[in-house]
Amino acid sequence: MTDPDKIRKDITSNIARISSEGADYVDARYYMEDSSETLVLYDGDLEANDTTVQSGVGIRVLWNGAWGFAATSDPSGIHSCFDRAAQNARTASELVRVPVSMGRLDPVRGSFSTPVEVDPFTVDLKDKMAFLTKLDDGLKDDFVLKRVVYANFMKRRIHFQNSEGSEIRKDLVHTFGMMMAMALDTDGEMQRRSMNLYTTGDGSAGWELMADPKQFLENTDRIRSELAQLVRAEPLEYGRRTVILLPGQGHLQVHETIGHPLELDRILGYELSYAGGSFVDLDSFGRLQYGSEKLSASSYGGIANSPGSFGFDDYGTPERDYLLIDRGLLVNALTSRAMVNEANERAGRKVFKHIGGAARASAFYRAPIDRMTNVNILPGNDGTLENIISATDDGIIVDNPVSWSIGSNREHFHFGCEIAWEVKDGRRTRILRNPTYQGHTLDFYRSLSAVGDSSTWRVEQVNNCGKGEPNQVMQIGHGVPVVKFDDVISGERK
Repeated sequence: MTDPDKIRKDITSNIARISSEGADYVDARYYMEDSSETLVLYDGDLEANDTTVQSGVGIRVLWNGAWGFAATSDPSGIHSCFDRAAQNARTASELVRVPVSMGRLDPVRGSFSTPVEVDPFTVDLKDKMAFLTKLDDGLKDDFVLKRVVYANFMKRRIHFQNSEGSEIRKDLVHTFGMMMAMALDTDGEMQRRSMNLYTTGDGSAGWELMADPKQFLENTDRIRSELAQLVRAEPLEYGRRTVILLPGQGHLQVHETIGHPLELDRILGYELSYAGGSFVDLDSFGRLQYGSEKLSASSYGGIANSPGSFGFDDYGTPERDYLLIDRGLLVNALTSRAMVNEANERAGRKVFKHIGGAARASAFYRAPIDRMTNVNILPGNDGTLENIISATDDGIIVDNPVSWSIGSNREHFHFGCEIAWEVKDGRRTRILRNPTYQGHTLDFYRSLSAVGDSSTWRVEQVNNCGKGEPNQVMQIGHGVPVVKFDDVISGERK
Protein backbone atom coordinates (compact mmCIF):
# COMPACT_ATOMS: atom_id res chain seq x y z
CA MET A 1 0.00 0.00 0.00
CA THR A 2 1.18 3.54 -0.73
CA ASP A 3 0.41 7.05 0.57
CA PRO A 4 -0.17 6.24 4.26
CA ASP A 5 -1.57 9.71 4.99
CA LYS A 6 -4.37 9.24 2.47
CA ILE A 7 -5.18 5.79 3.81
CA ARG A 8 -5.40 7.11 7.36
CA LYS A 9 -7.74 9.87 6.19
CA ASP A 10 -9.90 7.29 4.40
CA ILE A 11 -10.01 5.23 7.60
CA THR A 12 -11.07 8.26 9.66
CA SER A 13 -13.88 9.24 7.29
CA ASN A 14 -15.19 5.68 6.95
CA ILE A 15 -15.19 5.07 10.70
CA ALA A 16 -17.33 8.19 11.05
CA ARG A 17 -19.60 7.08 8.20
CA ILE A 18 -20.25 3.57 9.54
CA SER A 19 -20.75 4.92 13.06
CA SER A 20 -23.34 7.39 11.77
CA GLU A 21 -25.23 4.51 10.16
CA GLY A 22 -25.82 2.92 13.57
CA ALA A 23 -22.77 0.79 14.41
CA ASP A 24 -22.06 0.32 18.11
CA TYR A 25 -18.31 0.39 17.57
CA VAL A 26 -15.83 0.47 14.66
CA ASP A 27 -12.07 0.01 14.53
CA ALA A 28 -9.36 -0.38 11.91
CA ARG A 29 -5.81 -1.76 12.03
CA TYR A 30 -3.66 -0.44 9.21
CA TYR A 31 -0.48 -2.47 8.74
CA MET A 32 1.77 -0.06 6.90
CA GLU A 33 4.43 -2.75 6.90
CA ASP A 34 4.46 -6.40 7.94
CA SER A 35 7.79 -7.99 7.00
CA SER A 36 9.35 -11.31 7.89
CA GLU A 37 12.67 -12.90 6.94
CA THR A 38 13.66 -16.50 7.75
CA LEU A 39 17.09 -18.05 7.17
CA VAL A 40 17.87 -21.72 7.85
CA LEU A 41 21.22 -23.45 7.50
CA TYR A 42 21.14 -27.26 7.45
CA ASP A 43 24.59 -28.82 7.78
CA GLY A 44 26.03 -25.51 6.65
CA ASP A 45 23.93 -25.30 3.48
CA LEU A 46 21.25 -22.66 2.97
CA GLU A 47 18.02 -24.62 3.34
CA ALA A 48 15.61 -21.66 3.45
CA ASN A 49 15.75 -17.98 2.59
CA ASP A 50 12.18 -16.76 2.84
CA THR A 51 11.07 -13.14 2.88
CA THR A 52 7.48 -11.91 3.01
CA VAL A 53 6.26 -8.32 2.86
CA GLN A 54 2.60 -7.39 3.14
CA SER A 55 0.39 -4.46 4.07
CA GLY A 56 -3.31 -3.89 4.43
CA VAL A 57 -6.23 -2.84 6.59
CA GLY A 58 -8.37 -5.01 8.87
CA ILE A 59 -11.75 -3.56 9.83
CA ARG A 60 -14.18 -4.60 12.56
CA VAL A 61 -17.73 -3.37 13.05
CA LEU A 62 -19.94 -4.15 16.05
CA TRP A 63 -23.64 -4.02 15.20
CA ASN A 64 -26.36 -4.92 17.71
CA GLY A 65 -23.94 -7.07 19.66
CA ALA A 66 -22.37 -8.92 16.70
CA TRP A 67 -18.97 -8.57 15.07
CA GLY A 68 -18.36 -8.17 11.39
CA PHE A 69 -14.86 -8.30 9.96
CA ALA A 70 -13.30 -7.61 6.57
CA ALA A 71 -9.81 -6.87 5.28
CA THR A 72 -8.17 -5.55 2.14
CA SER A 73 -4.69 -4.96 0.74
CA ASP A 74 -6.10 -2.72 -2.02
CA PRO A 75 -5.72 1.02 -1.22
CA SER A 76 -8.67 1.81 -3.46
CA GLY A 77 -10.92 -0.74 -1.72
CA ILE A 78 -11.05 0.70 1.80
CA HIS A 79 -14.53 2.22 1.44
CA SER A 80 -16.04 -1.04 0.18
CA CYS A 81 -14.14 -3.01 2.84
CA PHE A 82 -15.87 -0.98 5.56
CA ASP A 83 -19.17 -1.75 3.84
CA ARG A 84 -18.42 -5.49 3.84
CA ALA A 85 -17.50 -5.46 7.53
CA ALA A 86 -20.70 -3.59 8.35
CA GLN A 87 -22.83 -5.96 6.28
CA ASN A 88 -21.18 -8.97 7.91
CA ALA A 89 -22.01 -7.51 11.31
CA ARG A 90 -25.64 -6.85 10.38
CA THR A 91 -26.03 -10.41 9.14
CA ALA A 92 -24.38 -11.85 12.24
CA SER A 93 -26.62 -9.76 14.50
CA GLU A 94 -29.63 -11.74 13.27
CA LEU A 95 -28.03 -14.96 14.51
CA VAL A 96 -25.99 -13.98 17.54
CA ARG A 97 -26.90 -15.71 20.84
CA VAL A 98 -24.46 -13.94 23.14
CA PRO A 99 -24.37 -10.22 22.23
CA VAL A 100 -20.95 -8.60 22.52
CA SER A 101 -20.80 -5.64 24.89
CA MET A 102 -17.83 -3.30 24.59
CA GLY A 103 -18.94 -0.72 27.14
CA ARG A 104 -17.44 2.72 26.71
CA LEU A 105 -13.84 3.74 27.27
CA ASP A 106 -12.11 7.10 27.04
CA PRO A 107 -10.04 7.63 23.87
CA VAL A 108 -6.44 6.44 24.00
CA ARG A 109 -3.69 8.18 22.09
CA GLY A 110 -0.20 6.82 22.26
CA SER A 111 2.62 4.86 20.67
CA PHE A 112 4.95 1.96 21.39
CA SER A 113 8.28 1.07 19.80
CA THR A 114 10.48 -1.94 20.41
CA PRO A 115 13.95 -0.68 21.42
CA VAL A 116 16.26 -1.38 18.47
CA GLU A 117 19.84 -0.33 17.79
CA VAL A 118 20.22 -2.04 14.40
CA ASP A 119 17.16 -2.81 12.32
CA PRO A 120 17.75 -6.44 11.17
CA PHE A 121 16.18 -5.62 7.81
CA THR A 122 19.01 -3.12 7.13
CA VAL A 123 21.72 -5.78 7.66
CA ASP A 124 23.11 -7.17 4.42
CA LEU A 125 22.27 -10.80 3.68
CA LYS A 126 25.99 -11.55 3.31
CA ASP A 127 26.60 -10.37 6.88
CA LYS A 128 23.71 -12.45 8.21
CA MET A 129 24.96 -15.51 6.37
CA ALA A 130 28.49 -14.98 7.64
CA PHE A 131 27.24 -14.87 11.21
CA LEU A 132 25.04 -17.95 10.85
CA THR A 133 27.88 -19.82 9.16
CA LYS A 134 30.13 -18.97 12.10
CA LEU A 135 27.50 -20.44 14.43
CA ASP A 136 27.35 -23.57 12.29
CA ASP A 137 31.15 -23.90 12.29
CA GLY A 138 31.10 -23.79 16.08
CA LEU A 139 28.80 -26.83 16.18
CA LYS A 140 30.97 -29.02 13.94
CA ASP A 141 32.63 -32.14 15.27
CA ASP A 142 33.33 -35.65 13.99
CA PHE A 143 30.57 -37.16 16.13
CA VAL A 144 27.94 -34.50 15.20
CA LEU A 145 25.61 -35.97 12.60
CA LYS A 146 23.31 -33.00 11.83
CA ARG A 147 23.39 -29.27 12.47
CA VAL A 148 20.64 -26.66 12.18
CA VAL A 149 20.98 -22.89 12.54
CA TYR A 150 17.89 -20.69 12.28
CA ALA A 151 17.17 -16.95 12.28
CA ASN A 152 13.86 -15.15 11.97
CA PHE A 153 13.27 -11.40 11.87
CA MET A 154 9.92 -9.61 12.03
CA LYS A 155 8.98 -5.97 11.60
CA ARG A 156 5.53 -4.41 11.87
CA ARG A 157 4.39 -0.79 11.61
CA ILE A 158 0.75 -0.55 12.67
CA HIS A 159 -1.73 2.32 12.92
CA PHE A 160 -4.85 1.68 15.02
CA GLN A 161 -7.96 3.82 15.11
CA ASN A 162 -11.47 3.38 16.51
CA SER A 163 -14.82 5.14 16.71
CA GLU A 164 -14.13 6.27 20.29
CA GLY A 165 -11.34 8.53 19.11
CA SER A 166 -8.38 6.31 19.94
CA GLU A 167 -5.30 6.55 17.71
CA ILE A 168 -2.22 4.41 18.34
CA ARG A 169 1.03 3.82 16.48
CA LYS A 170 3.12 0.67 17.04
CA ASP A 171 6.56 -0.12 15.64
CA LEU A 172 7.51 -3.69 16.53
CA VAL A 173 10.73 -5.56 15.76
CA HIS A 174 11.52 -9.13 16.82
CA THR A 175 14.73 -11.15 16.46
CA PHE A 176 14.61 -14.93 16.93
CA GLY A 177 17.39 -17.46 16.67
CA MET A 178 18.08 -21.15 17.29
CA MET A 179 21.02 -23.51 16.92
CA MET A 180 20.95 -27.29 17.25
CA ALA A 181 23.43 -30.16 17.00
CA MET A 182 22.36 -33.82 16.68
CA ALA A 183 24.17 -37.13 17.06
CA LEU A 184 23.46 -40.84 17.56
CA ASP A 185 23.71 -42.27 21.07
CA THR A 186 25.07 -45.69 22.04
CA ASP A 187 21.67 -47.28 21.24
CA GLY A 188 21.51 -45.71 17.79
CA GLU A 189 18.84 -43.14 18.79
CA MET A 190 19.12 -39.53 17.72
CA GLN A 191 19.91 -37.08 20.52
CA ARG A 192 20.01 -33.33 20.24
CA ARG A 193 21.19 -30.29 22.13
CA SER A 194 19.94 -26.84 21.21
CA MET A 195 19.66 -23.25 22.32
CA ASN A 196 17.15 -20.51 21.53
CA LEU A 197 18.07 -16.84 21.53
CA TYR A 198 16.69 -15.28 24.72
CA THR A 199 16.76 -11.82 26.27
CA THR A 200 17.70 -10.62 29.72
CA GLY A 201 14.66 -8.35 29.94
CA ASP A 202 16.85 -5.29 29.37
CA GLY A 203 18.37 -3.73 26.29
CA SER A 204 17.25 -3.84 22.69
CA ALA A 205 15.85 -6.44 20.32
CA GLY A 206 17.39 -5.74 16.93
CA TRP A 207 20.22 -7.44 15.07
CA GLU A 208 22.50 -6.55 17.97
CA LEU A 209 20.68 -9.07 20.18
CA MET A 210 21.70 -11.94 17.93
CA ALA A 211 25.15 -10.55 17.13
CA ASP A 212 26.15 -10.17 20.80
CA PRO A 213 28.64 -13.03 21.30
CA LYS A 214 27.62 -13.59 24.92
CA GLN A 215 23.99 -14.09 23.93
CA PHE A 216 24.53 -16.72 21.28
CA LEU A 217 27.87 -17.36 19.61
CA GLU A 218 29.83 -18.16 22.77
CA ASN A 219 27.42 -21.03 23.53
CA THR A 220 28.43 -23.25 20.60
CA ASP A 221 31.20 -24.99 22.55
CA ARG A 222 28.84 -25.69 25.45
CA ILE A 223 26.16 -27.13 23.16
CA ARG A 224 28.68 -29.40 21.41
CA SER A 225 30.24 -30.52 24.70
CA GLU A 226 26.90 -31.36 26.32
CA LEU A 227 25.84 -33.33 23.26
CA ALA A 228 29.09 -35.32 23.40
CA GLN A 229 28.29 -36.33 26.99
CA LEU A 230 24.61 -36.92 26.22
CA VAL A 231 25.20 -39.56 23.54
CA ARG A 232 27.23 -41.67 26.03
CA ALA A 233 24.84 -41.16 28.93
CA GLU A 234 22.53 -43.65 30.60
CA PRO A 235 18.76 -43.14 30.21
CA LEU A 236 16.78 -41.68 33.08
CA GLU A 237 15.14 -44.40 35.17
CA TYR A 238 11.47 -44.24 36.11
CA GLY A 239 10.66 -42.94 39.57
CA ARG A 240 9.53 -40.06 41.73
CA ARG A 241 12.09 -37.37 42.38
CA THR A 242 12.67 -33.63 42.54
CA VAL A 243 12.67 -31.92 39.15
CA ILE A 244 14.50 -28.61 38.62
CA LEU A 245 13.52 -26.72 35.45
CA LEU A 246 15.98 -24.40 33.75
CA PRO A 247 14.37 -21.49 31.85
CA GLY A 248 14.79 -23.35 28.53
CA GLN A 249 12.21 -25.88 29.79
CA GLY A 250 10.45 -23.77 32.41
CA HIS A 251 9.12 -21.33 29.83
CA LEU A 252 7.18 -24.06 28.01
CA GLN A 253 5.84 -25.36 31.32
CA VAL A 254 4.54 -21.85 32.03
CA HIS A 255 3.27 -21.43 28.48
CA GLU A 256 1.20 -24.61 28.45
CA THR A 257 -0.03 -24.84 32.06
CA ILE A 258 -0.33 -21.21 33.18
CA GLY A 259 -0.56 -19.10 30.03
CA HIS A 260 -3.06 -21.05 27.95
CA PRO A 261 -5.41 -22.06 30.82
CA LEU A 262 -5.68 -18.39 31.86
CA GLU A 263 -6.69 -16.99 28.47
CA LEU A 264 -10.20 -15.77 29.15
CA ASP A 265 -11.68 -16.77 25.79
CA ARG A 266 -10.61 -20.38 26.48
CA ILE A 267 -12.16 -20.20 29.94
CA LEU A 268 -15.41 -19.07 28.32
CA GLY A 269 -15.30 -21.99 25.86
CA TYR A 270 -14.41 -20.21 22.62
CA GLU A 271 -11.42 -22.44 21.76
CA LEU A 272 -12.96 -25.84 22.50
CA SER A 273 -13.14 -26.98 18.88
CA TYR A 274 -9.44 -26.43 18.21
CA ALA A 275 -7.06 -25.37 21.00
CA GLY A 276 -9.12 -26.75 23.87
CA GLY A 277 -10.57 -25.33 27.06
CA SER A 278 -9.39 -24.72 30.60
CA PHE A 279 -9.83 -26.39 33.98
CA VAL A 280 -10.26 -22.85 35.36
CA ASP A 281 -13.78 -21.39 35.56
CA LEU A 282 -15.15 -18.02 36.63
CA ASP A 283 -15.58 -19.20 40.22
CA SER A 284 -11.87 -20.04 40.45
CA PHE A 285 -10.63 -16.46 40.77
CA GLY A 286 -9.81 -15.49 44.30
CA ARG A 287 -10.51 -19.06 45.44
CA LEU A 288 -8.34 -21.58 43.59
CA GLN A 289 -4.98 -22.44 45.15
CA TYR A 290 -3.10 -22.83 41.88
CA GLY A 291 0.28 -23.53 43.46
CA SER A 292 2.37 -23.25 46.58
CA GLU A 293 3.06 -19.89 48.20
CA LYS A 294 6.31 -19.84 46.22
CA LEU A 295 4.34 -19.28 42.99
CA SER A 296 3.65 -15.73 41.82
CA ALA A 297 2.97 -15.25 38.11
CA SER A 298 2.30 -12.08 36.17
CA SER A 299 1.26 -10.64 32.87
CA TYR A 300 3.93 -8.02 32.37
CA GLY A 301 4.04 -5.68 29.39
CA GLY A 302 7.02 -3.73 30.67
CA ILE A 303 9.71 -6.04 29.23
CA ALA A 304 10.51 -3.70 26.38
CA ASN A 305 12.62 -6.10 24.31
CA SER A 306 10.24 -9.08 24.49
CA PRO A 307 7.90 -10.19 21.68
CA GLY A 308 5.16 -10.27 24.33
CA SER A 309 5.42 -6.48 24.71
CA PHE A 310 3.39 -4.35 22.31
CA GLY A 311 2.18 -1.35 24.31
CA PHE A 312 -1.46 -1.52 23.27
CA ASP A 313 -3.55 -4.50 22.22
CA ASP A 314 -5.67 -4.71 19.09
CA TYR A 315 -8.67 -3.20 20.84
CA GLY A 316 -6.48 -0.17 21.62
CA THR A 317 -6.30 -1.11 25.31
CA PRO A 318 -3.00 -0.28 27.03
CA GLU A 319 -1.02 -3.39 27.95
CA ARG A 320 -0.91 -3.70 31.74
CA ASP A 321 1.32 -5.20 34.39
CA TYR A 322 -0.67 -7.30 36.84
CA LEU A 323 -0.56 -10.50 38.85
CA LEU A 324 -2.23 -13.64 37.56
CA ILE A 325 -1.26 -15.77 40.56
CA ASP A 326 -0.39 -14.20 43.90
CA ARG A 327 1.60 -16.47 46.25
CA GLY A 328 -0.20 -19.48 44.89
CA LEU A 329 -3.71 -18.00 44.71
CA LEU A 330 -5.34 -17.48 41.30
CA VAL A 331 -6.37 -13.81 41.09
CA ASN A 332 -6.66 -12.85 37.42
CA ALA A 333 -6.73 -13.98 33.79
CA LEU A 334 -5.38 -12.85 30.43
CA THR A 335 -8.25 -10.66 29.32
CA SER A 336 -9.53 -8.41 26.58
CA ARG A 337 -12.24 -5.80 26.54
CA ALA A 338 -15.14 -7.79 25.11
CA MET A 339 -14.31 -10.97 27.03
CA VAL A 340 -14.19 -9.13 30.38
CA ASN A 341 -17.67 -7.72 29.85
CA GLU A 342 -19.06 -11.11 28.83
CA ALA A 343 -17.41 -12.92 31.74
CA ASN A 344 -18.71 -10.46 34.32
CA GLU A 345 -22.21 -10.69 32.82
CA ARG A 346 -22.14 -14.50 32.84
CA ALA A 347 -20.95 -14.58 36.44
CA GLY A 348 -23.49 -12.00 37.59
CA ARG A 349 -20.71 -10.19 39.43
CA LYS A 350 -17.53 -8.28 38.72
CA VAL A 351 -15.00 -11.09 38.46
CA PHE A 352 -12.60 -8.83 36.56
CA LYS A 353 -12.29 -5.17 37.52
CA HIS A 354 -9.77 -4.22 34.85
CA ILE A 355 -9.07 -5.08 31.22
CA GLY A 356 -5.79 -6.89 30.65
CA GLY A 357 -5.07 -5.68 27.11
CA ALA A 358 -4.41 -9.16 25.72
CA ALA A 359 -6.28 -9.19 22.38
CA ARG A 360 -4.05 -9.55 19.34
CA ALA A 361 -4.24 -10.60 15.72
CA SER A 362 -1.38 -12.18 13.75
CA ALA A 363 -1.99 -10.11 10.59
CA PHE A 364 -4.21 -7.40 9.17
CA TYR A 365 -6.48 -10.07 7.66
CA ARG A 366 -7.13 -11.81 11.00
CA ALA A 367 -9.50 -10.68 13.77
CA PRO A 368 -8.06 -10.22 17.29
CA ILE A 369 -8.44 -12.97 19.89
CA ASP A 370 -7.20 -13.31 23.47
CA ARG A 371 -3.48 -14.15 23.48
CA MET A 372 -0.69 -14.48 25.96
CA THR A 373 1.50 -11.44 26.56
CA ASN A 374 4.59 -11.87 28.75
CA VAL A 375 3.42 -14.56 31.16
CA ASN A 376 6.10 -14.86 33.81
CA ILE A 377 7.00 -16.52 37.06
CA LEU A 378 8.40 -13.82 39.30
CA PRO A 379 11.89 -14.36 40.76
CA GLY A 380 11.98 -15.79 44.26
CA ASN A 381 14.29 -15.79 47.27
CA ASP A 382 15.90 -19.21 46.98
CA GLY A 383 19.16 -18.04 45.46
CA THR A 384 21.10 -19.26 42.47
CA LEU A 385 20.90 -22.57 40.63
CA GLU A 386 23.80 -23.82 42.74
CA ASN A 387 21.94 -22.84 45.93
CA ILE A 388 18.91 -24.82 44.78
CA ILE A 389 21.05 -27.81 43.81
CA SER A 390 22.78 -27.81 47.20
CA ALA A 391 19.36 -28.06 48.90
CA THR A 392 18.29 -31.08 46.78
CA ASP A 393 18.87 -34.67 47.90
CA ASP A 394 17.60 -36.64 44.92
CA GLY A 395 16.55 -35.03 41.66
CA ILE A 396 17.27 -33.99 38.10
CA ILE A 397 17.82 -30.71 36.30
CA VAL A 398 16.17 -30.57 32.86
CA ASP A 399 16.45 -28.21 29.91
CA ASN A 400 14.76 -27.62 26.55
CA PRO A 401 11.68 -29.51 25.33
CA VAL A 402 11.75 -32.32 22.79
CA SER A 403 8.09 -33.36 23.03
CA TRP A 404 4.98 -32.40 24.93
CA SER A 405 1.49 -33.73 25.46
CA ILE A 406 -1.09 -31.53 27.19
CA GLY A 407 -4.61 -32.33 28.38
CA SER A 408 -7.32 -30.61 26.34
CA ASN A 409 -8.23 -28.50 29.37
CA ARG A 410 -4.60 -28.14 30.48
CA GLU A 411 -5.31 -30.24 33.55
CA HIS A 412 -2.32 -32.55 33.07
CA PHE A 413 0.87 -32.75 31.01
CA HIS A 414 3.80 -34.91 29.90
CA PHE A 415 7.11 -33.40 28.71
CA GLY A 416 10.18 -34.93 27.13
CA CYS A 417 13.40 -32.92 27.41
CA GLU A 418 16.76 -32.83 25.64
CA ILE A 419 18.96 -33.41 28.65
CA ALA A 420 19.01 -34.06 32.39
CA TRP A 421 21.68 -33.68 35.03
CA GLU A 422 21.35 -35.95 38.03
CA VAL A 423 21.47 -34.36 41.49
CA LYS A 424 22.51 -36.46 44.49
CA ASP A 425 23.07 -35.21 48.02
CA GLY A 426 23.29 -31.59 46.96
CA ARG A 427 25.69 -32.12 44.06
CA ARG A 428 25.28 -32.22 40.30
CA THR A 429 26.65 -35.57 39.15
CA ARG A 430 26.15 -37.18 35.72
CA ILE A 431 24.21 -36.37 32.54
CA LEU A 432 21.20 -38.58 31.73
CA ARG A 433 19.41 -38.95 28.40
CA ASN A 434 15.75 -39.22 27.37
CA PRO A 435 14.40 -37.44 30.46
CA THR A 436 10.65 -37.05 30.81
CA TYR A 437 8.37 -35.81 33.56
CA GLN A 438 4.63 -35.58 34.01
CA GLY A 439 1.95 -34.45 36.39
CA HIS A 440 -1.42 -32.90 37.08
CA THR A 441 -1.17 -29.14 36.75
CA LEU A 442 -2.44 -28.11 40.19
CA ASP A 443 -0.63 -30.88 42.06
CA PHE A 444 2.55 -29.98 40.22
CA TYR A 445 2.49 -26.27 41.03
CA ARG A 446 1.50 -26.99 44.62
CA SER A 447 4.73 -29.01 44.89
CA LEU A 448 6.82 -25.96 43.95
CA SER A 449 9.45 -25.76 46.69
CA ALA A 450 12.08 -23.31 45.39
CA VAL A 451 12.18 -20.35 43.01
CA GLY A 452 15.50 -18.91 41.92
CA ASP A 453 16.46 -15.28 42.37
CA SER A 454 16.70 -12.63 39.66
CA SER A 455 20.13 -13.92 38.57
CA THR A 456 18.42 -17.09 37.28
CA TRP A 457 15.57 -15.23 35.53
CA ARG A 458 15.54 -14.71 31.77
CA VAL A 459 13.02 -14.03 29.02
CA GLU A 460 12.57 -16.93 26.63
CA GLN A 461 11.11 -15.95 23.26
CA VAL A 462 8.35 -17.92 21.51
CA ASN A 463 7.57 -17.23 17.86
CA ASN A 464 5.24 -20.14 17.08
CA CYS A 465 2.23 -20.10 19.45
CA GLY A 466 -0.76 -21.29 17.45
CA LYS A 467 -4.38 -20.64 18.34
CA GLY A 468 -7.71 -19.72 16.74
CA GLU A 469 -9.71 -20.77 13.69
CA PRO A 470 -8.38 -19.94 11.18
CA ASN A 471 -5.07 -20.54 12.93
CA GLN A 472 -3.03 -17.53 14.02
CA VAL A 473 0.67 -17.91 14.94
CA MET A 474 1.71 -15.36 17.55
CA GLN A 475 4.95 -14.20 19.18
CA ILE A 476 5.22 -13.98 22.96
CA GLY A 477 7.75 -14.00 25.79
CA HIS A 478 8.08 -15.77 29.14
CA GLY A 479 10.27 -14.49 31.94
CA VAL A 480 11.16 -17.47 34.13
CA PRO A 481 13.70 -18.23 36.86
CA VAL A 482 15.02 -21.65 37.85
CA VAL A 483 12.17 -23.52 39.59
CA LYS A 484 12.13 -26.71 41.67
CA PHE A 485 9.28 -29.18 42.12
CA ASP A 486 9.18 -32.11 44.54
CA ASP A 487 7.95 -35.71 44.21
CA VAL A 488 7.42 -35.59 40.44
CA ILE A 489 6.93 -38.68 38.26
CA SER A 490 9.87 -38.73 35.86
CA GLY A 491 11.35 -41.22 33.42
CA GLU A 492 9.43 -43.80 31.42
CA ARG A 493 8.08 -46.98 33.00
CA LYS A 494 9.46 -50.08 31.22
